[in-house]
Amino acid sequence: MKRNNDFGGRIEVICGSMFSGKTEELIRRLKRAQIARLEVEIFKPQKDTRYNEYAVVSHDFNSIPSTPVEHSSAILLYGSNTQVVGIDEAQFFDDELPEVCNKLANKGIRVIVAGLDMDFTGKPFGPIPQLMAVAEEVTKVHAVCMQCGAPALNSYRKTDDLSTVLIGEKESYEPRCRACFHHL
Repeated sequence: MKRNNDFGGRIEVICGSMFSGKTEELIRRLKRAQIARLEVEIFKPQKDTRYNEYAVVSHDFNSIPSTPVEHSSAILLYGSNTQVVGIDEAQFFDDELPEVCNKLANKGIRVIVAGLDMDFTGKPFGPIPQLMAVAEEVTKVHAVCMQCGAPALNSYRKTDDLSTVLIGEKESYEPRCRACFHHL
């Protein structure tokens, strides 16, 4: 039974701000694939050690085991029988991630990627924009603005740190709508 190519390979991107449920949705899709008895491999950037070094964990503490990798090309070295690949915190991967995802999809693998589409300044973040361009499906999820309660699409940084990558949680970020992010 060759289930890899039942629907052909595809790329699905789940994107949005911090606290919008990206990882929760990724875990939901991956667990459904496991229930369907598909071979699933899950990856995250090695530098993301916030909750667990060897699991993708949502802010609600739902989790699924994963493999930390330093470079996106390492994803291609895993599991010859893999039918579904999940990738969390994709914005922290290198610029080769879209090429890696295309190679997987071209082999008939369903690739599900979750990550921030914008950095704390509101600019496109890492490889996510390129992934959105080549994906068959893009799901943009929104958080709730912590200032006014409207749908939030921005990750507002509450610290003075100006580095592009600052791995943090509620102590460092809060979701904000367009108006509150730009202080309109």
